[in-house]
Amino acid sequence: MTYTETVEWMFQQLPMYQQVGSKAYKVDLSNIKKLISRLQDPHQNFKTIHVAGTNGKGSVSHMLASILQEAGYKVGLYTSPHLKDFRERIKINGKMIAEAAVIDFIETNKVFFEQESLSFFEMTVGMAFEYFSEEKVDIAVIEVGLGGRLDSTNIISPEVSVITNIGFDHVAILGNTLPQIAAEKGGIIKPNTPVVIGEYQEETFPVFKKLAEANQAPFHLAEEYRGRLYNSDLKGHYQQKNVRTVSMALEVLKQKGWQISKEAIEKGFKNVIFNTGLRGRWEVLQESPRVICDTAHNKEGLVYAMKQLEEEEAEELHIVVGVVNDKDLNAVLPLFPKRAKYYFSRPNVPRGLDAVELQKKAIENGLFGEVYNSVPEAYEAALLQASTKDVIYVGGSTFTVAEII
Repeated sequence: MTYTETVEWMFQQLPMYQQVGSKAYKVDLSNIKKLISRLQDPHQNFKTIHVAGTNGKGSVSHMLASILQEAGYKVGLYTSPHLKDFRERIKINGKMIAEAAVIDFIETNKVFFEQESLSFFEMTVGMAFEYFSEEKVDIAVIEVGLGGRLDSTNIISPEVSVITNIGFDHVAILGNTLPQIAAEKGGIIKPNTPVVIGEYQEETFPVFKKLAEANQAPFHLAEEYRGRLYNSDLKGHYQQKNVRTVSMALEVLKQKGWQISKEAIEKGFKNVIFNTGLRGRWEVLQESPRVICDTAHNKEGLVYAMKQLEEEEAEELHIVVGVVNDKDLNAVLPLFPKRAKYYFSRPNVPRGLDAVELQKKAIENGLFGEVYNSVPEAYEAALLQASTKDVIYVGGSTFTVAEII
């Protein structure tokens, strides 16, 4: 198979949360353990950092990878979802896995995948771990896909576990209270392994504290970090919390003997995009009119994004928005500015919410605009209607952003 055919097979043959939602979520780790055993435990051949959380885990993972890269280490980075190319999920020092490596891994294990009914995410985790092992990375930053306790990545023994924050996302899978969700994400806390909690939340802090104590895991709260906070090239206001979380995690790593200089930290924070290729975090695509895209998609993320958007100097706001069908619109739509002109569209994935349905719910919340057949069509309409002094914001879903960058 060609690379395109291989990726198409992966998307079509196996459950993929990015496409179909909760029915792709596995409720145990048996399959990933079978695969990892077949691959001869590649995850044991390199050090890791494990990152979970509702918001910020992608940015935190990329920041950590960038800084460790600047410190001279060969760094693997496993994240999800991807925006444009599947290979974005698996990188070493910012370079995506080779197409040939993807093809080879699938062809070598295809019969096994079919026999054992492995999910898209399970085989992707196996691919990443084997690739990092073969390429002899010094350390890999591993972002949790969904939850933590039952996530396929949760077979590693990391140097440090990081949990950014907890919000109401994927409640059908993880639970509908913050303590329930925290217990799932806190499942990455390992015996005698330091854990960094990115944000103090009254409802979730006792859950993490109890899990840490049960595992005799050294416990660190990012808000207690008292060292220097560096500027990052990731410009969303919400990144300030992520910088603090990363800074605390770096302190833990240095205590464990990792050589990370102040210069590496400063350069790493300043060059996250260049070093790792991260896209879609308060990314300015053009000026006149100013176009900003951001992947914030739940209440906790959108609170920050919408506040920052309101601070933009604009004669008029144009918002291109599309969401997935399991989104709690009653929680997120009230956050959007009523003065904006809206361009409703459906992301091009099976989970995409019909644009007419989105418009109907938006009108109930005092948000008005037109429906378009696709995200690109909505974006083109916004570009045509915006003046040079206006601001266009594209968001609501990772998938909406992916279609215009």
